[in-house]
Order: sequence, then structure tokens, then C-alpha cells
Amino acid sequence: MTNPTGIDSNYRSTIELCASLPGAELKALFGCEHGIRGDRQAGVKFEEEVDLETGLTVHSLYGKHRAPTAEMLEGLDAIVFDIQDLGVRFYTYLSTLVYVMQACAEHGVEVIVLDRPNPLGGFGAEGGYLQEGFYSMVGAWRIPFSTGLTIGEFATLVRSQMEKPCALQVVRLEGWKRNMTYTDTGLPWILPSPNMPTMDTVRVYTGNCLFEGTNLSEGRGTTKPFEMIGAPWLRHRELCAEMNAMGLPGVVFHPVTFTPVISKHRGELCNGVMTFVTDTDAYEAAATGLRLIERIMRRHPDEFAWVKPAEAESGWFIDVLSGSDRVRKTLHREGELDAILADWRADSIDWKNVRQASLLYD
Repeated sequence: MTNPTGIDSNYRSTIELCASLPGAELKALFGCEHGIRGDRQAGVKFEEEVDLETGLTVHSLYGKHRAPTAEMLEGLDAIVFDIQDLGVRFYTYLSTLVYVMQACAEHGVEVIVLDRPNPLGGFGAEGGYLQEGFYSMVGAWRIPFSTGLTIGEFATLVRSQMEKPCALQVVRLEGWKRNMTYTDTGLPWILPSPNMPTMDTVRVYTGNCLFEGTNLSEGRGTTKPFEMIGAPWLRHRELCAEMNAMGLPGVVFHPVTFTPVISKHRGELCNGVMTFVTDTDAYEAAATGLRLIERIMRRHPDEFAWVKPAEAESGWFIDVLSGSDRVRKTLHREGELDAILADWRADSIDWKNVRQASLLYD
């Protein structure tokens, strides 16, 4: 199970490497969101197909099935999982890993996770816990918005909390330390999905992904997805001045205009806000993103709206993104923004204790 991020130091794909292993046979490929070759946009479902490069069957886990079926797992000893993640709950690769681990536990198949660095480093954690009743493809385990874990550490934590654990092997990183961001590693950045082009995008994603649950463009269809948000009706210059006056840590807002070529407001000129992270250690992505939404709600009460996009599993997309219906139902009330953020901080502090036993690196 991999995508274009699954490469070695010589840029050879994990598919190629597994196919060449002596004493082993590569039987099938498994594709999650965006596909085995990374050629599908967000939310595009697909079914079983044949990989043109290898001739192998590609089992889709982003269509009719979210987890491997008994038929898919028949005759397999193990599934190798090698995908670069962001360490963010609503980035669907974490959910797919959970579903794979649950299915493999049920059918006696080992899971081998080839660990990769958390791009945001191994210390931070932001946002509130996912609450019961709001589990979905953008949140399949009780974790905050961002985890501060590598994907191997996340798998270790999930296994420790499973009612029926799977057989799990994590192939550990060499040379990685918790204070390293992806830039510090010197590794090449391969797009893990079409709208995650750079580390600048990754840094703001934890907060600005919440705009997917609104009727504002989150910058899909531009060269700066998630860094730019906007809509044709947004009074962006006034908004930027107001946000900058708050003196939020590690961030500056600047007015921009853009025209998305896909997704929301396709082909429309949007007035937008560009998020510039000026201090990566001080910046609080989740809190900043929610504050930006709250200001827009107050400035544009008649234009702003929550949305139910087709790719949402049920109900309001902001609910499954934020982990409960609290943001949607209460953010407009006086004082509720600070109350939500206080609870999110408490959850992230608790999370650092919960995750401690699953840390694989000093």
C-alpha cells in the first residue's frame, strides 16, 4: 500500500523494491485516496483496476470499500504500508491505515509500516479530540487535529488501543529526531497529494483545512492551496487588517486575489487572504484557522455558510473535520471562540500524555 511518496534514497518506488525482494512475491497493490500513482484529485472515488506499470491488481480502499475485504487479503502474509503522511487527523491516510490494521487483525495478516518523518516534527499537537458520533474517513481514531507522531508511532498507538490487535512491525527511521521538521531531514518532498505541494502548505493545513467545511475556497485549484482562502464576496483587505491587529503568534495575513480552476468558486475571481507563517515554533495553526473563520462569520453573516459537500459522509463537513458539532452550533456566540480554543488546548495537553508510551524516537 503506497503512493508516489513511497521511494528510497535512489528514488526507486516501494512497488519496484517489493517486486524485487528475494524469497517474497508481490501479489497485489492497495490504493487509498488519490490512487496508487497519485493521479486523482481529492474526493475522487475509484474501484479495482490494473496497474499499467506492473500488471498487478490494485484494490481500491477509496470507493465501495474502505478496508480490505477477506477476498483482497486471501493468500497474503503481510501488507507493507509506505506512505508519507502529514500527522494530521483529517488527512485520510491515517484513517486508511486504521482500517487496514483492523481488517488485517480480523484475517490474520501482518502489517509492516515503513516509517516516515512527521513533516511538522515530533513535539507539537493541536486541536481537540475526535468525539463519538463523528468518526469518518477524515477521522477514524480518537486523536487531536495534529499528532506529533510519525506514522509508525501512530500505528503503534492504534495497535495498543485495539480490542483485537493486529500483528504489527514498524521499520524505524534512522537519524530522525523529534525536533526535526521535514525541511531539516534533507529528504526530497514528493507531493503526498495533488494539493500539498510544499512545506508551506503543510504548516497551515492543520487550521485552514477547516475552510473545506465552509463556502469559501480553501485555495484548491490554485498554486497555493490552503495558504490562500477566499470568496468573491470577501472584504479581504479589511479582514487582513483586523487579523493582523490581533497580533497572533508567528503569522501575518496579506490580501490577495485568485481564480480557482477547480473546486469551489471555479472560474470566479476571489478576494482572498494569504497566510504567511513567520515563526514556525510560535504559530498555532488550528487556533489561527478557527479565529479566521470566526472573523469572517462576523463580517459576512449573510454570505458565510457551512456546507455539505458530496464527499462528506453525512451531515455537515465541518463537524467531521473539527470532530464534533460544537464549532458549527456555537462559534457565532459571544465568548465561545475562546472557550472552544481552551478545550482544544486541554485536549492537546492530555494527548501528549496519552501518546507517550507509543513514542519510538528520543
